[in-house]
Amino acid sequence: MSKPKSIEAVVLQLSSAHPYQSNLDKLLALLATSQDNALIVVPEVFLTAYDYEHIEEASRFSAKALKILKEKVHDQILAVTLILRKNKEFVNQAVVIHKHKIVHRQNKTKLFKLGDEDRYLRAGKEKEIKPFEINGVRYALLICFELRFKALWKQIEGVDVVLVPARWGLPRKVHLEILSRALAVMNQCFVIVSNSSDADMASSSAIISPAGSVSQDDTKNFISATIDLDEIKKMRRYIVMD
Repeated sequence: MSKPKSIEAVVLQLSSAHPYQSNLDKLLALLATSQDNALIVVPEVFLTAYDYEHIEEASRFSAKALKILKEKVHDQILAVTLILRKNKEFVNQAVVIHKHKIVHRQNKTKLFKLGDEDRYLRAGKEKEIKPFEINGVRYALLICFELRFKALWKQIEGVDVVLVPARWGLPRKVHLEILSRALAVMNQCFVIVSNSSDADMASSSAIISPAGSVSQDDTKNFISATIDLDEIKKMRRYIVMD
């Protein structure tokens, strides 16, 4: 398949509810109404949140939900993170689904100690954070706290689009906005941030261009914009970073 000239990007900005099924129903409804070729990014662990008290139940539900999402996603590209069991431990795993297949997966490597993630989850390996390609477009993915680590920015240099699913706290809202915009400008790429809108979360979901322009609205449940991939070429030719 030839590389598209543009991508319709949709970032969700939703709060997680109970029961878990209500979150899955909401996501499936949005998938049903989105364009066939849309790129959809979901807030970090949206389906269950970090429900550590019921982490076994959360992992079982996430595994079931993943099977359903694989059945539903065809031409769309869906990026979602899930609490899953791996052997006797639990991980926060990012999964990218396209044409009913998982085309990329990586476990969260930088666990946020202020949120007790290191007490309940096993960290992934940093080498899992690497570019991957869909239809000729080069992507990379950073999960929430990983956005703070400059060494990880280096690992994904040269990609066209960076996906950032997050549960970023409200007290550090400005940090999320500064870092995501800086990444877009530094790497001359699009950065797509999908953050939770729970009361204690920052929202700040956004689609950011290589020039640093931002589509953001904290009052909406989702934000959409057309990504013009030619903007990447133009910016890299205009300001050469060799």
